[in-house]
Amino acid sequence: MFKTRFHGPAAPGLAAFLAALLVAGCATNPETGQREMSRTGKGAAIGAAAGAVLGGVSGGDRGQRAAIGAAAGAAIGAGVGKYMQNQEEKLRQQTAGTGVEVSRQGDNVILNMPGHVTFATDSAQITPAFHSTLDQVAATIAEYQDTRVQINGHTDSTGSDSYNQQLSERRAQAVASYLSGRGVASSRMTTLGYGETQPIASNETADGRQQNRRVEIILSPTGG
Repeated sequence: MFKTRFHGPAAPGLAAFLAALLVAGCATNPETGQREMSRTGKGAAIGAAAGAVLGGVSGGDRGQRAAIGAAAGAAIGAGVGKYMQNQEEKLRQQTAGTGVEVSRQGDNVILNMPGHVTFATDSAQITPAFHSTLDQVAATIAEYQDTRVQINGHTDSTGSDSYNQQLSERRAQAVASYLSGRGVASSRMTTLGYGETQPIASNETADGRQQNRRVEIILSPTGG
């Protein structure tokens, strides 16, 4: 196994820097009262570790190069984490109470838009009642230009496979077209239809089928 060891006068300072970074990256969770690593802190720590390794194997004074790499990596990692966190928080505020769920997976921000909120039954036309919410979402996505936008359409298992596949594609494209008309560059967006192949609940119940009818918007940093 390949191992990198840091030597020289910069090594103790590097260790102290990484330790301080871990402490600084912690925040108190308001729900649990426990100290936890924030997403920005995680990004900084991961970036610092990666930068330290890359700097350490680049030749010369490994300790010094590792320290420089750690500092640069921390700045980049923290910047990406904070950028996505700001976008997530703004989207949460805009979609509160609308039925849209906003979640985070790593550096990705995911908006889950239930089909019954976004579209009429068997339709790929966005309901007028959802326009104001989608207008706000579009404005935020347009503002945060350093993110890619993946739009996925999903259906339940009612109907034929081919019909559901086409419906999921048309719904994903409808959302992309709407966002494009509100200032989101088409070059940032890709669409996919999954039909009934990726359920998140049982199709044996009405509630489960309702959950499966959805469009997801996945926002990821362009550098990821």
